[in-house]
Amino acid sequence: MVGKRGDSVREEGAGLSIIGVEVERAKQRCRTVIDRILSLPPNPSHRTLLRLAHSELSFLSRFSLSLSLSNFNSLSSNIGHLEAVVHILQQPFINGVSRVCKPIALSPLVNSGQKANAVHVDIICTVNGNPVWFLVSARNPKYISWNRSSGNKSLRKRIEQVLYAADRSSPSTKPSSIILFFSNGLDESICGKLEYEFGASKFSVEFSDFELDFFEELEGAWIYVLERSYRQACVLEIKVDHSTNAIPKIECGIKDSLLDVVSTREDLLEECNALDLGGSFCSLISRMNLHPLVANEAEVSLQGDLSGEADLINFDTTALIALISGISNCNTEKLLAKSESELRQQFKSNYEFVIAQMISEIQNPIHVELSGVLSGKRGMICGSVCSEFKELVSMCGGPNEKSRAGYLLKWLLGVPDSPSARMMSLPTTRKLALKNKVVFGTGDYWQAPTLTANMAFVRAISQTGMSLFTIEHRPRALTGD
Repeated sequence: MVGKRGDSVREEGAGLSIIGVEVERAKQRCRTVIDRILSLPPNPSHRTLLRLAHSELSFLSRFSLSLSLSNFNSLSSNIGHLEAVVHILQQPFINGVSRVCKPIALSPLVNSGQKANAVHVDIICTVNGNPVWFLVSARNPKYISWNRSSGNKSLRKRIEQVLYAADRSSPSTKPSSIILFFSNGLDESICGKLEYEFGASKFSVEFSDFELDFFEELEGAWIYVLERSYRQACVLEIKVDHSTNAIPKIECGIKDSLLDVVSTREDLLEECNALDLGGSFCSLISRMNLHPLVANEAEVSLQGDLSGEADLINFDTTALIALISGISNCNTEKLLAKSESELRQQFKSNYEFVIAQMISEIQNPIHVELSGVLSGKRGMICGSVCSEFKELVSMCGGPNEKSRAGYLLKWLLGVPDSPSARMMSLPTTRKLALKNKVVFGTGDYWQAPTLTANMAFVRAISQTGMSLFTIEHRPRALTGD
């Protein structure tokens, strides 16, 4: 009996040891998730995700060894879900993230007989310029039920609720599709039901399936290797049945084109060198794609040609100024050679702002920074931007800046102001000025990211819950160069 009791004690001790090991593994997974969230591009919407990860870690730190190992998996089930959400946020095609792991208000489902206050959506963002909602599941496929008597816990009921919410959401947050991400895969029979009942199909964009490997040494010789692979993930897309922005057929010839002169790529490069516009400027612009237009085109349909292309970038006025500014084009040392009184007289209340830009340029030239962003891209500007840019350069630009401005416009595709319906559905306020809604909305209409230094507007848009694809650049000012 003594021997058996001793064996029982040793087995119990071994069980507690296993629980301790599993708890440490789970805690390390949480720490890794937190590190990965912090490594993501800054975004206010990540705060909720970070709070959830810290909450999970705090819970695991209080985990009682008196609980059985069989209960552990249910207690730590949120870790896999958080890992999957972060994995999606790390994908290069995920942009304009406006909401993460937050509920969306929901009216009662038709014929449901039950009232639901909200429906949970894991990520609201844009993919290839289209607004989408992500639903993420890290459950074991065998525990994913299509129908359950409890109703709301079934996959079918959740999809119905989300589609109902999507169809009735405001234009600014309305998705073009719902993306279902099952990190551990999905049973084929349920895939078939999703396809038959909701028209689900395989998501056309490829996710990476990399594994997360890291090592942690604990108490001497213990070394843990935690791995996470998404090779078995099932990603499906359900199109939301509502009208979206139709891609316009616009006149890009004599009437609506903002191009003053139509030239070939070789002509423009030769002109850049002849005008002595600056080596970094010419090099940067030459990396962009020139949209081929001919002078006698009366009408050009861009549908199927430019719409939704990954290489189309919408410029706002700040981006155009940054490219042609004397600060960006080797005039910094000349400016800094002036006395402080001269600079204060020249830039007046903008003195500190301009000095900060010059220091930034010396440390990190903006043409080098933007080279990777613009290489192989087609630039576009709307009518409002073109008019404002020309007016600013005319009033504040020097001769070199004016020459660069005229040259730059020859590389850009001009389109009429055509803000998206979802952008214009937002109220016009001091922070959401109409002119900015037109500029950013035109980029959204053409499913193109907007290159901008106007981060105040970007933050204001994010606060509305609307997902919008933008690319930030550091500001530059005209110097009279």
